[in-house]
Amino acid sequence: MMEPLFLQPVFQEKIWGGKKLAEVFHYDLPSDTVGECWGISAHPHGVSTVLNGPYKGKKLNELWQEAPQLFGHPKEKIFPLLVKILDAKEALSVQVHPDDAYGEKHAGELGKTECWYIIDADPGAEIIYGHHAKTREQLAEMIEKKEWAALFTHVPVKAGDFFYVPAGTIHAIGAGVLILETQQSSDTTYRVYDYDRKDAEGKLRELHLKESIDVTTVPQKNPVLHTVEKNIGKSSITEFVHAEYFSVYLWEVEGQLNLHATAPYTLATVIKGYGQLEVLNNNGLVEKTYPLELGQHFILPNEIKNWRISGSLKIVASTPAE
Repeated sequence: MMEPLFLQPVFQEKIWGGKKLAEVFHYDLPSDTVGECWGISAHPHGVSTVLNGPYKGKKLNELWQEAPQLFGHPKEKIFPLLVKILDAKEALSVQVHPDDAYGEKHAGELGKTECWYIIDADPGAEIIYGHHAKTREQLAEMIEKKEWAALFTHVPVKAGDFFYVPAGTIHAIGAGVLILETQQSSDTTYRVYDYDRKDAEGKLRELHLKESIDVTTVPQKNPVLHTVEKNIGKSSITEFVHAEYFSVYLWEVEGQLNLHATAPYTLATVIKGYGQLEVLNNNGLVEKTYPLELGQHFILPNEIKNWRISGSLKIVASTPAE
């Protein structure tokens, strides 16, 4: 099928969410406290629906099972990735995610390695990324004594920054940050600290201190990224990370940019601008053209090997592990 799969996102209301997903991407939101747009997801907590073509109306998890040829006949039982846009009107809880072994044993699903592309950030905005404990015993002691200022590492952020967040990394997105997150398809989160914040019912949200201490990488290990940027005319391709579970790219298009498949399928989200997508056949001729708009999420399935994007836009793309 020489046709991309455009997807209907699922919106998640959060205590820390706001209205920026409507203001920036013109999404029709269910409330003024939407924190997450699950743009490409087959996770049971929010499954994307196909909007076009012969599979219109199909859920992505159904398609993974019923039409494996679209994804190159993958070995994974479930669609392995999840792409979100997050609007942190307020800071998220300080949290940590398990690796696959711990996640499957204790939560019945994959672990959660993720990464963030900072779409926008208010002046002075920051994230928490990592900690200062040298041993697991020290980590437990600092958590017990609530020595948060000494424990957490604060990092200032700005638009265009990229962070790779392996499972086991203590982290939190700060207030005033809008990000695109690419992650394993998992929704298991262990809260370390939540600012003594109360939910709509006036109750403190649950913390998961034992699990957090179990899964946190100690001492902190900051991954070394080897960002590769390739300029093609006025356009460019930036590879931010080529890692165990995914590779993530930024396609910046001014004019046009020809691209080809480097994996069985490719995930993409338009984070800025407008343009068009041309699907090319093996002879380089245009098979079909699709408009691209801000906030669209789509998958280029296995049969599409070559395509061209034209216009003025930015797209964050990702591919699964090879």
